[in-house]
Amino acid sequence: MGNFNFDELLTVTFTLFAVIDILGSIPLLISLKHKMGIIQEFKATLISGALMLVFLLVGEKFLAVLGLDVRSFAVGGSIVIFILGLEMVLGIEFFKSDGNAKSGTVVPIAFPLIAGSGTLTTIISLKANYANAVVAVAIVLNLVLVYVVLKSLDRIANFIGPNGLLAIRKFFGVVLLAIAVKIFASNAAGLIK
Repeated sequence: MGNFNFDELLTVTFTLFAVIDILGSIPLLISLKHKMGIIQEFKATLISGALMLVFLLVGEKFLAVLGLDVRSFAVGGSIVIFILGLEMVLGIEFFKSDGNAKSGTVVPIAFPLIAGSGTLTTIISLKANYANAVVAVAIVLNLVLVYVVLKSLDRIANFIGPNGLLAIRKFFGVVLLAIAVKIFASNAAGLIK
């Protein structure tokens, strides 16, 4: 792998890291873990990774088969992210836990938190500028970090403490709301004709 390819890999990896924002999702993930009792870390990482890789290979075609475009997909994901942000800020539970860690691991953790509409649309955008192999390796590198964070949630919660966790949760709830509004605003205008 030459210097140029390594630079591309670094660029794509950091772009995905910023969009996935697993570190910013820590308060919400801790909250979901308390609500569900357990998060299946490996399964969440595997499912979100599979979604990202499938989108890398056939994302636009898949959406076209469903009669959707990238903008519609982004708007739908932004609404789910907005509701999650409201939960964090207001302390109201919209997503009811059914006590089944398997369903909670898939929605909302694997999708839309890790492999959300922002991540998936970013992957489609990156595909236009970089080789599939570079984007795929960047996805795998980010998944390693995702798994480490998911596996360390209890230690992180103990380190932050309940009051710190509450403050961080409210702050990142507002950040999630802002991200959702931005995704919605930048994509909804193109849908209304």
